[in-house]
Amino acid sequence: MKSKAIMLLVLISVVHLLLGENLSLAQKASRKPNIIYIYADDMGYGELGCYGQKKIKTPNLDKLAAEGIRFTKHYTSTPVCAPARCMLLTGRHGGHSFIRGNYEMGGFPDDKEGGQMPLPEGTVTIAKVLKNAGYVTGAFGKWGLGMSNTTGDPNKQGFDHFYGYLDQKQAHNYYPTHLWENGKWDTLNNPVIDVHRKLAADAPDSAFNYFKGKEYAIDKIAGKARQFITDHQKESFFLYLPMTIPHVSLQVPDEAVKEYIGKFDEKPYHGEKNYASTKYPLSTYAAMITYLDKQVGAIMAQVRELGLDENTIIMFSSDNGATFNGGTDADFFNSVAGLRGLKMDIYEGGIREPFIARWPGKIAAGKTSDFVSAQFDMFATFSDIAEIQAPPSDGISLLPVLTGKGKPKDREYLYFEFSEKSGEIAIRFADFKAVKSNMRKNKNASWELYDMRSDEKETTDIASKHPDIIAKLEAIVKKEHLSATVKEWEFIDPKF
Repeated sequence: MKSKAIMLLVLISVVHLLLGENLSLAQKASRKPNIIYIYADDMGYGELGCYGQKKIKTPNLDKLAAEGIRFTKHYTSTPVCAPARCMLLTGRHGGHSFIRGNYEMGGFPDDKEGGQMPLPEGTVTIAKVLKNAGYVTGAFGKWGLGMSNTTGDPNKQGFDHFYGYLDQKQAHNYYPTHLWENGKWDTLNNPVIDVHRKLAADAPDSAFNYFKGKEYAIDKIAGKARQFITDHQKESFFLYLPMTIPHVSLQVPDEAVKEYIGKFDEKPYHGEKNYASTKYPLSTYAAMITYLDKQVGAIMAQVRELGLDENTIIMFSSDNGATFNGGTDADFFNSVAGLRGLKMDIYEGGIREPFIARWPGKIAAGKTSDFVSAQFDMFATFSDIAEIQAPPSDGISLLPVLTGKGKPKDREYLYFEFSEKSGEIAIRFADFKAVKSNMRKNKNASWELYDMRSDEKETTDIASKHPDIIAKLEAIVKKEHLSATVKEWEFIDPKF
């Protein structure tokens, strides 16, 4: 009897184990896909190996592309930080977005930290949409859409967890005195550093040490992001990772810079164009991008080790084109792959971005797509991935392009507005791109027109040859432009 009882208990245990395993498999099968979106800062279209970069090592991002899909005609929504982030998270283009520029609140010192124009209460963000669909949501990195004491607090805009820089001015320094975690100040073991202090041309090598600290912000941010994945590996999660690399200042741990020292003919940078001085500006810039690449590799490895690979899509892009200041050299690195313009330009070099996505079993490896798309498409795309009905937006779902299943929704054009600098508009449609600049001085400025099939570098204006196309552009502007909420952002003729 005793042996029979033991056998019965063993049998019951086996049945429970099998049922538990089947239940676990069923739970995994029914769980919504995890979404990881990694967002670089000021990374040019040509700064990854998979986009033709020859001088900077990016093996992990190259692997991400090789194991997934690489887009060649993907655009940010506008060519500077804060509005690009707003448009990404809300699915609105530059003519509809609430935030259309880097509207600064406060100053650089800690006691003047005020962030940027906050997202208003009631904003529909993709984080809110996914959170309502059962996702755990986390943002780690640079926010730039309001401080914790405003309506723009990331915890009020759909994110369960935030860690990083709330004020993007603070993000000019990679060794800050603090970062923010869910509205609370997190002190870092770093001295106060004025990254915009200039050094004398004959400053000794030791002077560059002023711009170094002990705790590197990227390490802290990446660590928190990986912990988020670990903590929520049994739930559906949305991880938004807006890293600050390679935005200046040029700062990265010395060990990373050593990998490049001696490979380039370079001279010290003493802060002539603002931001931190560094003895090895070219090596430091390259090392920063490689450092970011290593963080991406660590996340890829973690997702794989946790068995989440087939239920996780990992995406990578950047907020705008390569910068022109802070000791960087876009020409030396061919940062925008020969395209015209840089950050703050509506030309291709300012708005065309790398976009890579990997999702084993859903996205075929080694794909390249020339589908014309923009970051305001991600709102609809994330919703589609989560299998939920997206609220209205200016974008379309790219899921059919990613997976090769079905057809994306038809659209006539992509619309761009940039209120800073000279006031610029761009319309990307069919095989053409139209640009209108200097609208702050001349609201009736002439249109430029470029043939994207043969002139992606926008060297030859063919507007005079296509009056029929030019005649249609003003109607598009009239349809797509809504008056800006901030006077400084309005540069288009009031008749629209």
